[in-house]
Amino acid sequence: MLEYDFMRTAFAAGGIVAIVAGAVGFFLVLRSLAFAGHALGHVGFAGATGSVLVGIDPLWGLLAFTIAAGIAMGVLGERLRGRDVAVGIVLSFALGLGVLFLYFYTSHAAQATAILFGNVLAVNAGTLRALAALAAVCLGALATMSRPLLFATLSPELAEAKGVSLRLISVLFLVVVAIAVAEAAQVVGVLLVFVLMVAPAAAALRLTTRVASGVALSMALALAEAWAGIALAYATDWPSTFWIVVTSCTVYAVAVAIKTVVPD
Repeated sequence: MLEYDFMRTAFAAGGIVAIVAGAVGFFLVLRSLAFAGHALGHVGFAGATGSVLVGIDPLWGLLAFTIAAGIAMGVLGERLRGRDVAVGIVLSFALGLGVLFLYFYTSHAAQATAILFGNVLAVNAGTLRALAALAAVCLGALATMSRPLLFATLSPELAEAKGVSLRLISVLFLVVVAIAVAEAAQVVGVLLVFVLMVAPAAAALRLTTRVASGVALSMALALAEAWAGIALAYATDWPSTFWIVVTSCTVYAVAVAIKTVVPD
């Protein structure tokens, strides 16, 4: 399997994206913002398809739209809560806009499918380098802000009293989430980005209550699920996204079962 260049590139891309998704996803779930990953994926679809329309790599359009949406979500903060209808309409509009862009550029239907559902086996060397650079930025930013982020997550009132800007932390964190979503979409697509961002982190939170071990476990699970999905895709000739989703859901179900059998 590893004799082929495209498989080595796929494993490298899957590994980079999984590590970022696992680390960021842990804080995403801890902050009860799982919807943000799903929402940013929807918004990013319009950016990716718009980039295809003007002849730019979809990754950069996806990244631009998700970062802009992440900043908007962070600025609005609490005002987004309880506005499910408004948020749903905005997300539907973003998907509709993406469909319109595809209508004007139907010759790239295969590329549109990859944007929606991912295709890690099609990642090239240039995209791999971009993913590595974005991962370094994402993980570096997360490491820098991890302490105030954790403080603001677990004790927001006390953190604010100590001078921590909750809005600034929210904006910066959602920018990091946006970068992670843009990367994860290269592996599982914008429609299924939720599974790689949330499932490993949710499973880790079921199995441990310690932050450091939780982050490490989330990253390890995401990495194992991504690599298992790629290997199973090679063995069966079925889509890698399908196998990543199956393994992620299975691991989460096992974590839930373990937590049920062995409660705290």
